[in-house]
Amino acid sequence: MILSIVIPAHNEERCIEETVINLARAFEEAKLDSEILIINDNSTDRTEEILKNLETRYEPVKYLNNRFPQGFGFAIRFGLENFSGDAVAIVMADSSESPQDVVMFFKKLEEGYDCIFGSRFIKGGKTHNYPVFKLLVNRFANLFISILFGVRYNDTTNAFKMYRRQTIEGLKPFLSHHFNLTVELPLKAISRGYSFAVLPNTYTNRTAGESKLKIKEMGSRYLFIVLYCLIEKWLSLGDYKKDKIQPDTDGDIK
Repeated sequence: MILSIVIPAHNEERCIEETVINLARAFEEAKLDSEILIINDNSTDRTEEILKNLETRYEPVKYLNNRFPQGFGFAIRFGLENFSGDAVAIVMADSSESPQDVVMFFKKLEEGYDCIFGSRFIKGGKTHNYPVFKLLVNRFANLFISILFGVRYNDTTNAFKMYRRQTIEGLKPFLSHHFNLTVELPLKAISRGYSFAVLPNTYTNRTAGESKLKIKEMGSRYLFIVLYCLIEKWLSLGDYKKDKIQPDTDGDIK
């Protein structure tokens, strides 16, 4: 299996090089066949210049300019339309995820799961320099989601997750334009019957650059996508279940 990494990057000149180099080195040490696909999301700083240099230095590295409208969700969606691997993980540009966790997730996925979800709030999970207010909002939002959907997974808003290609095809079409895409993907996967395992992961708050997540702006967008997925679960009569829709590797429905 080949693992693709999709990294959305908007004005990440202070972070992206370290993130990509650390991933490339970890994958080389683990002898993991990989593609590191960075989506340059309309950056106005030196991000694209740095990506061009990384692409020439590291064989697995590839970058594309986002052809969708600017935005975190659109950048990821563009990456999910263009990755080449058998599986894909969404990783942030600011080194908030551990490359070793990525390798661990992939090994678990190879056991046969459709998805691997990370949790920073189970045994073995860790957070470093997580802002207190953001943590409180996170814990409330995830408790709300787990109660609504009747699942014990406690970190749905965690962006760090891994999916098989067939799973991604089975979750389309995507609706989210922003960070709420990180909630849309797992909730659809859970509701549609895709198998998943939850592993602990480590999160480190960025030390350089500016966070693109604006909590006040995202509240209603998260709520919209949560309610959309809940309506699908309650009223779709299982039309989107994995056993009813089996996309092949070209995305065609069989």
